[in-house]
Amino acid sequence: MIHLPKSLLARAFLLMVILIMLSFAASLAIFRQVEQQPRTSQMAQLVVSIVNLTRVAVLATAHEWRGAMLYELAESEGLSVQMAESGDVLIALPDSPPELQMMVAKVRASLGDNTRFAAQRNGVEALWVSFFISDQEFWVALPKERIEYPVSQVMLLWCGVVLALALIGAYFIACQVAYPLKRLAQAANQIGQGVTPQFLPEQGAQEIISVSHAFNQMYADLKADARERSLVLAGISHDLRTPLARVRLAAELSADELLREGLSADVEQMDAVIRQFLDYARLDDNEHNGISRLRPNEASEVSESHSTEGLVLTDLQALVRETAQQFAAQAQSIALELQPVSPLAVRPLLFKRVLCNLLDNAIKYGGGEITVQLAVQGEQLVLAVADRGAGIPAAQRAVVKRPFIRLESARSNATGSGLGLAIVDRSVKLCGGEFHLEEREGGGLVASVILPVA
Repeated sequence: MIHLPKSLLARAFLLMVILIMLSFAASLAIFRQVEQQPRTSQMAQLVVSIVNLTRVAVLATAHEWRGAMLYELAESEGLSVQMAESGDVLIALPDSPPELQMMVAKVRASLGDNTRFAAQRNGVEALWVSFFISDQEFWVALPKERIEYPVSQVMLLWCGVVLALALIGAYFIACQVAYPLKRLAQAANQIGQGVTPQFLPEQGAQEIISVSHAFNQMYADLKADARERSLVLAGISHDLRTPLARVRLAAELSADELLREGLSADVEQMDAVIRQFLDYARLDDNEHNGISRLRPNEASEVSESHSTEGLVLTDLQALVRETAQQFAAQAQSIALELQPVSPLAVRPLLFKRVLCNLLDNAIKYGGGEITVQLAVQGEQLVLAVADRGAGIPAAQRAVVKRPFIRLESARSNATGSGLGLAIVDRSVKLCGGEFHLEEREGGGLVASVILPVA
């Protein structure tokens, strides 16, 4: 079974190589039929003519003038004619190229089967061909340049050059198709993972330009829809604050203590959900204001500068302790493992919001036994919140970072809005960092935030 390469670049290049090689093989076959075979016949006819003319010249020359005639042939025509001797040392013609053997067969067919050939006679290299005058055998030596055609070799050399250029051209043609599709696939995967991709360059072939433009337009429309949803979400959440305040006031004025406590708990829960809605909407608005309104060629530069806006030199150990203290009453235990960290330039409000959402998520779904770690590793700041809950399956860790997504095990808990991890993920990306969810050794989940040290 033939296994084709998986990548489009390899498949396209392989197909072009096969087509080029087949075309090259066909060209060689045509060359042999049109060029080499006629030349072989011409070469055989030339050898036959030289041998016949030499025989006639020897027969027509008087015996006393024969030596002078043979000397004149050697000087003017480069033909050496000598009588055969029993002690001649001969080296036979090579078996290749095939055209040489074809020529030998054609010459024998014309001069007779007793015609002998040699590539070397008594140490002298040439094309030696024998002929007979009566019972006397003679050898005539034809210079190699008379029968060799270097033009054919040069032509084959140029064919090799053309073949190499064709293969290089095929590779670049395959790249023109494969690389834009690879960029498109990477950008689509980034959108699926919630990462903001760069706009695709709209250049190249017309079809590539059309696909890139359609993708860029689709991404711009998605961003616009997301922004509009965030604005609607923020508006609804803000408008709910007023009737919620009235419900809270009515609960405080109620004489029924159980009803008052129930209403107060429901109001606090609704207020927490609304607060998460507003936090997520503000993050989305900041991202759009800072990055998405830019032209494609400016997005990478401004996204980097935007991630460093609002930095404040902050004592992170104190910030982590203060934030963890606020959740101490809700958790069974919160252990702090804080390495000595010098004050660093961060966005303190955003950092605290990230930690609050991680702690809140760990308390709700992590069993209440929480460990908070803070350390600087090289050029990165690492904040990790670990719990002993059921954890999150590896296949669903990317999904839970999306807004309004809750796992089956969490859906029975009505206190969650499905925005906690989405807010963390969006906040970390605004700071130019990474957010990872990993399995904890011994059971549980580790939520790690990795930020560049400014």
